[in-house]
Amino acid sequence: MRLLKYDERGELGIISFDDSAIPPYAILSHTWGVNAEEFTFSDLVTGDGKAKRGYKKIRFCGQQAQQDGLQYFWVDTCCIDKTDKAEHSHAIRSMFRWYQNATKCYVYLSDVSTRERRLDEMLGKFTWEPAFRSSRWFTRGWTLQELLAPSIVEFFSQEWEKLGDKISLKSLIYKITSISLKALDGAPLSQFSVDERLRWKGDRETKREEDGWYSLSGIFDVEIAPAYSEGAASAFRRLMDEIDNSKRCVQDIHSTDPRDDKKRIEETKGELLADSYRWVLDNATFQQWQRDPHSRLLWVKGDPGKGKTMLLCGIIDELQSSLPKTALLAYFFCQATDLRINNATAVLRGLLYMLVSQQPSLVSHIRKKYDHAGKALFEDANAWVALTEIFADIIRDSQLRTTYLIIDALDECVTDLSKLLHFIAKQSSASSRVKWIMSSRNWPEIEEQLEQAWHKVKLSLELNAESVSAAVGAFIQHNVSQLARQKKYDQQTQDAVLECLTSSADGTFLWVALVCQELQATARRNVLNKLHSFPPGLNALYERMMRQISLSDDATLCKQVLALIALAYRPITLQELVALAEPLEDMADEAEVWEIIGLCGSFLTLREDTIYFVHQSAQDFLFAKAYDEIFPHGGKAVHNVIFSRSLAILSRTLQRDMYSLEALGFAIEDVQPPEPDPLAASRYSCIYWIDHLYDSKPWADGVGGLKVAGIIDEFIRKNYLHWLEGLSLCRSMGKGLVSMARLCSLVQMKDSDELVKLVQDAGRFIMYHKGVIENYPLQTYASALLFSPTGSVIRRLFEHEEPNGIAVRPGMSAGWSACLQTFEGHSNWVSSIAFSHDSTKLASASGDSTVKVWDASSGACLQTLTGHSSDVSSIAFSHDSTKLASASRDETIKVWDASSGACLQTLTGHSSWVSSVAFSHDSTKLASASGDSTVKVWDASSGACLQTLTGHSAVGSAL
Repeated sequence: MRLLKYDERGELGIISFDDSAIPPYAILSHTWGVNAEEFTFSDLVTGDGKAKRGYKKIRFCGQQAQQDGLQYFWVDTCCIDKTDKAEHSHAIRSMFRWYQNATKCYVYLSDVSTRERRLDEMLGKFTWEPAFRSSRWFTRGWTLQELLAPSIVEFFSQEWEKLGDKISLKSLIYKITSISLKALDGAPLSQFSVDERLRWKGDRETKREEDGWYSLSGIFDVEIAPAYSEGAASAFRRLMDEIDNSKRCVQDIHSTDPRDDKKRIEETKGELLADSYRWVLDNATFQQWQRDPHSRLLWVKGDPGKGKTMLLCGIIDELQSSLPKTALLAYFFCQATDLRINNATAVLRGLLYMLVSQQPSLVSHIRKKYDHAGKALFEDANAWVALTEIFADIIRDSQLRTTYLIIDALDECVTDLSKLLHFIAKQSSASSRVKWIMSSRNWPEIEEQLEQAWHKVKLSLELNAESVSAAVGAFIQHNVSQLARQKKYDQQTQDAVLECLTSSADGTFLWVALVCQELQATARRNVLNKLHSFPPGLNALYERMMRQISLSDDATLCKQVLALIALAYRPITLQELVALAEPLEDMADEAEVWEIIGLCGSFLTLREDTIYFVHQSAQDFLFAKAYDEIFPHGGKAVHNVIFSRSLAILSRTLQRDMYSLEALGFAIEDVQPPEPDPLAASRYSCIYWIDHLYDSKPWADGVGGLKVAGIIDEFIRKNYLHWLEGLSLCRSMGKGLVSMARLCSLVQMKDSDELVKLVQDAGRFIMYHKGVIENYPLQTYASALLFSPTGSVIRRLFEHEEPNGIAVRPGMSAGWSACLQTFEGHSNWVSSIAFSHDSTKLASASGDSTVKVWDASSGACLQTLTGHSSDVSSIAFSHDSTKLASASRDETIKVWDASSGACLQTLTGHSSWVSSVAFSHDSTKLASASGDSTVKVWDASSGACLQTLTGHSAVGSAL
């Protein structure tokens, strides 16, 4: 970026700055006059042009900037070399950002005068207002972004007199432009719909017709390179395409909305009470983190039930109300019992979704990978690697605004916690603009990893016991007041409840909440007697709850429900619970099911028909302290019950065209579940029945195993295609593919050739037709059947489902081809493939500059390795299967961690393209062949070049 500056002698100069080192500056917004009268970049270079009328604006901007304490300023007429097409294109794409980052924007209105003074101004009426309303500035296309992008906009007349700023003139500007008052107040433009922002353009004019749409790119936080020969219609189409692509990218990265999770948590745990968290705002450690620019990461740690989650909810609310509008705040709440939010990938997706929702320009970092890989970028096994690279790029982005990142309950990140902690420790010191807050239990492994972070501070709730105790006291006062009002306690009862809770709470919010929940269901006459039955301490309270369950008439059913929910792979709905727990089916109405949930002590809570554990500690207690009670026959038996019930409910509910789509070509993206949803009760079963079968260890019991084998056989023969349709409607075909691979490996243990052949054929069927079924559910019964071999078991079983009157010419072969799977995903030719030596993975190298690693059984893409700048020509796994090497036309070799996909080394030294790589059999050395007629031998650990072998007179193609 070039900036102007007047030196001490009054000479005008121009200086270029890197994006990372731009000083504070003022910026000018104006309307261009006749081109010959504008002071240009060439005039600045030659020193001419000061006699031009346009130079007056340069002097005005410079003098006004000096008055405001700014040394530098920017004016488009002379800071852009329009003869350089590349620079001109870059300037147009950067313009909105330059205005946005300016300290002040001066609007120079050459057609508004304050020269004449009249009595009207003494009466509060401005003589310049009519001219202001009709100023040419409001009719120009580019000035829309110049009004909205800067935080401070001031208007000046042709005499350089200030007319007011955007805020003081807001009502008048609204009447002139019809732009939302919130937008004029500085609200993020992403809050406004595309249609509303398009309306702001109105009939504004530009000298070139394409500029009418180029000038809107910043308003929509997208970039389109100018192409001035394309015409306005093409420019508009490209703008809308970019808007649609960015919108689709944001939608695809969305897995869950952390704002919804925060709302759910607050509703589940009770009202967020300010007196229970405000203590932290005055805490010395918190203030150090907040005020000290070198304190980047705050770790809040404490035992279960100490209020960490609600404390962070309070901090989030305080930050939202106190931070500048331009600051970004993103947060994520981990929950171990919910597969959607219990893994490291979900954490980054949630944070990224919130960041790009607030600063949409950041989506460009995601688009670099998304435009190539699509939605799979966020969903395949390599998503973690891609997301960490994207996140790191965003954190390093010089345009990233002040940002706060908050992650609650790290200890409930079940999958890849170590990777997440390593990433946080590394990135927390990457940018002074980003501050982090983490919370977790007092786990040594978390402390060990976070110790690697620089500029960190720790806030221990145990070391702040007095403050926590006071906060719990306020929480008790609030809850007891509510109880007294709702249950009509007399003063004696209210005082007794208050004293009991205060003496036994031991600084634990959860203990208070659980006791108050039970008191809520206790008649007033029995309260005093019940108070003595609440033991202090969470575990003791949970033990009491289990004793109460055991003494109830519905003890067996309650324990069955607890066991089922404890082993579910995600929170289940009431309808799913009724389907899985057979005794519940006989209950007259939903109210009885609610009653059973209520009888499960205070272990469970219900929100919007979905059942959750009240706290992770409740589930932990069941496994650690009450396992024998709720799993009297072991966990495998409960898994078997869920599996059996799942297939029973699926057999009853699955059928062809469950959503009445009718058309075979009905796309999944257009499908809306009907009311009532026929899959509502069986959705969980549809997705997870094979997982429960696997964990039930069916072949451990010979007799039971025979029964299980029969159930599987019958289900596949009668309902396999209906199940695939169901998976498609549940948007879970990828999970189904992995599950079938798991089932194939499981039945191999059973001595039943017929069942093995059936499952293998079913596995081939889903592998071969996954893509079409995933996108068009009813193609399960059309192209999937028609293009399967005539000898396929599945085709023969379901030939009655084939569409009439359609024949395939030439006919299909009798059996599946030798091709087990077709792996698709590269966007260019595939040059090399290699199996890992343990045969679990397959790697492919491509002309699209990437390497993909695939699961050799399921065909799922595990990783997409990016980093080469040209075609990848060769790949090789080390013999211990821990590393993967790739050779490229970019003259480098890269060594990757075969498990995580991290690039371990980039080996340089060849002077031409590298055609082949190979590991030694002990995996300690790596050899590479190159078009520079040499072979190099490298140390596989250090990357040091051990030898350069010469003598070839031509390119070596293989090693």
